Amino acid sequence: MNNIQTLQEPTSVVSVATANKPIELYIFLDPLCPEAFAMQKVLRKLQLEYHHYFTWRLVLSTELTSLNCLSNRVKGCVSGVELDIHHPVLPSIAIKAAELQGKRAGARYLAKLQEYVLLNHQDVNSYATLLKIAEDVQLDMSEFTVDFGSKEAARAFQSDLYIKCEMEVDEVPSIVFFNECIEDEGLKVSGNYAYEVYEHILQEMMAEQLVRQPLPTIEELFLKFHTLSTAEVAFIYSLPEQIAERELKKRMLQQKLERLQTTHTTLWRLK
Repeated sequence: MNNIQTLQEPTSVVSVATANKPIELYIFLDPLCPEAFAMQKVLRKLQLEYHHYFTWRLVLSTELTSLNCLSNRVKGCVSGVELDIHHPVLPSIAIKAAELQGKRAGARYLAKLQEYVLLNHQDVNSYATLLKIAEDVQLDMSEFTVDFGSKEAARAFQSDLYIKCEMEVDEVPSIVFFNECIEDEGLKVSGNYAYEVYEHILQEMMAEQLVRQPLPTIEELFLKFHTLSTAEVAFIYSLPEQIAERELKKRMLQQKLERLQTTHTTLWRLK
């Protein structure tokens, strides 16, 4: 596979791999790119089955310019000078602002942002919409509003773009695998591959047989990931989509889930 390459860990990257979780994943995504949605089911299943082997870091990889100028405009919006602004950099800045409240907060924010995109709720390049998403995932709104216009969020996004450049990632999505030994080369996997490819890479880097964690029940799955598509549920449980949909409909009738139909997919959400 030509899109799998080895590379040295950049000196500017601080590893957080530990003896308990010796593998570190750098996940390069453009959060609103269709390929990111395709990658999501793979990442979720990896987390469910093999989270005890790895830590991960999301690296936003949107190609954008004029970040400093935009940051000043966001500050103006926060102070009330502008009622709303629209710009394609805003979702990435919003994710970084959410991450300042913790990795889980950032992950919740990203998932809800992608849900908005799939449901075509509102323009996610809008500052006002991004504030609404923060409310939906119950972030600290005063903190989020300040962070949105802060240098810290802008620098965090700039840092992601720098890491992307330093690791020579020219295709998204991509995943770069490192182990706890700083001298060993990392493995860069560009593009989307079958789940078994990522399993094999984890096993090769661990140099031992992987122990797969049992999958949660569907109810437990939706407590962890509040919104999933029929295709994601089928993928996670290795089921035909018709059977997955039947199981999801049962839970809808039990008032546990609600169904959200879009043009291209069916989403299910914890009720």
